[in-house]
Amino acid sequence: MKRIYALVFLCLSIFSFNSCKTNEQGFTKKDIKSSQKLIGLEFEEPEIETMYSYLGRNKSGYDSLRKVETPFEVFPSMMFDPHPVGFVFPEKQSDPIFIIPEDLELPENLNELAFYPIPKLASFIKHKKISSEELTKFFIERIKKYDGELEAVITLTEDLALKQAKKADQEIAAGNYKGILHGIPYGVKDLMAVEGYPTTWGAEPYKDQVINSTATVVKKLTEQGAVLVAKLVSGSLARGDVWFGGKTKNPWDLSQGASGSSAGSGSATSAGLVPFALGTETLGSITSPASRNGVAGLRPTYGRVSRTGVMSLSWSMDKIGPLCRTAEDCEIVFNAIYGNDPLDPSTNEVPFNQVSKKPSELRVAYLKKDIAKDTTEIGDMVRASLEVFKEMGIEPDSLELPENYPYAVFDIILRAEAGAFFDELVRSGEVDRMVEQDGGSRANSLRQSRFIPAVEYLQANRQRRMLIEEVNKLFKNYDVIIAPNLRSRQLLITNLTGHPVISIPNGFDKKGRPSGLTLIGNLYDEGSILALAKAYQEATDFEEKHPPKFIE
Repeated sequence: MKRIYALVFLCLSIFSFNSCKTNEQGFTKKDIKSSQKLIGLEFEEPEIETMYSYLGRNKSGYDSLRKVETPFEVFPSMMFDPHPVGFVFPEKQSDPIFIIPEDLELPENLNELAFYPIPKLASFIKHKKISSEELTKFFIERIKKYDGELEAVITLTEDLALKQAKKADQEIAAGNYKGILHGIPYGVKDLMAVEGYPTTWGAEPYKDQVINSTATVVKKLTEQGAVLVAKLVSGSLARGDVWFGGKTKNPWDLSQGASGSSAGSGSATSAGLVPFALGTETLGSITSPASRNGVAGLRPTYGRVSRTGVMSLSWSMDKIGPLCRTAEDCEIVFNAIYGNDPLDPSTNEVPFNQVSKKPSELRVAYLKKDIAKDTTEIGDMVRASLEVFKEMGIEPDSLELPENYPYAVFDIILRAEAGAFFDELVRSGEVDRMVEQDGGSRANSLRQSRFIPAVEYLQANRQRRMLIEEVNKLFKNYDVIIAPNLRSRQLLITNLTGHPVISIPNGFDKKGRPSGLTLIGNLYDEGSILALAKAYQEATDFEEKHPPKFIE
């Protein structure tokens, strides 16, 4: 009892301004004093006294805000603008041209179709060497045969796929051929809503979620006659390759994860379960699985592709792009899905211009310091790629990324925005149901996001604006920047600035696992990086190699 009296006396004497008294909002002045340590500030007791009632009103405001339901599809009124001061948008030059080969014959071993690029598959369908229904059933059977090992598919959309394939065959038979994607099967990362099917976001709390609408990108592909066969794994809420059903595997090494968070899109495309897939990237989620699984992955300019009907992780950093067999396939799919969507305020009408320049005509630089400092096998493969570019007639200039920025803090932009989107998940406690709960998990990231001050979030975005201007000055004299895929600041910088990149295979490590390199382009100039990527793939054969276990 004496200890209790002593504690009360100490509290009253040290905090004579009632710091131990809890107000109607449920916090004390002592709580305010302690919380200062989290934000690196220190106010004196009179100042805390002044703030006390104000913070109480703030908390009342938070409580009233939480009583109003905010649908997932609502964007913040403050929109990210990636455009440097004075930026000039490109004008349309000509419509992209994609050549469908003539006189192709089906391979004797039909299993080879699993790894054919889109133009060859399109040739067989257009010229009625195989029907869309037959090709769709072929890929569905591969999913049923192999996905038990890969864990790349969350939902097989078999009924929808067969319905779409039969419709494609009827349209083609009637002379209504819609183009190169007509009748071609594909998959989408399960962040994208498809009416009538679960949209799980890869996370236990949402595994039974059905969104009664369809994402704009899926609608666009449907309009062009493509056939959706599967919803593919996203790591839990777009983090890593672990989801509520397991861990998605790299087809080249089943002891290794497929990387994330577009893990299913990378793994399924690599293993020949789908000809191509759509993924999303906020901070490496297309380029990382593309590199890990040995496929091509295009992350377009921020705002190029609509995110309507797609889970948000960071409104100012999310992008949607294709993972494909080749850079040309990426170009085909990108051309099909980009463009303005009135429901996504970040999109616009900027045209896509295909580039037909020779490699030697492109203005190319490389990140010398970032490439030189990687002494691993991956670094050796990037340096070997530089020699290939030289053999192609390219003598790249060296370029260094800016170093005078607080890169360690920029991640709060993503985390604060994710915290807002998943506010209810955290406050309800449902976040505790997620499979991963360690320090690096999405669950933990969402919890700690509640402690990011709004002031620091805005300050980070002001620094981001400065970074945008400086990077624009560095890049504007070049068409393409050659960079390593990972282990480089370019991954964070280009995701912050909104620049497009493509990852393409460039070699294999001692264990026979693929790696990749990155080509960075200027805003809206996907054409240049695609042109150089296609030329590189013509000079090499990495994209022609496939995981042995999945070849029959």
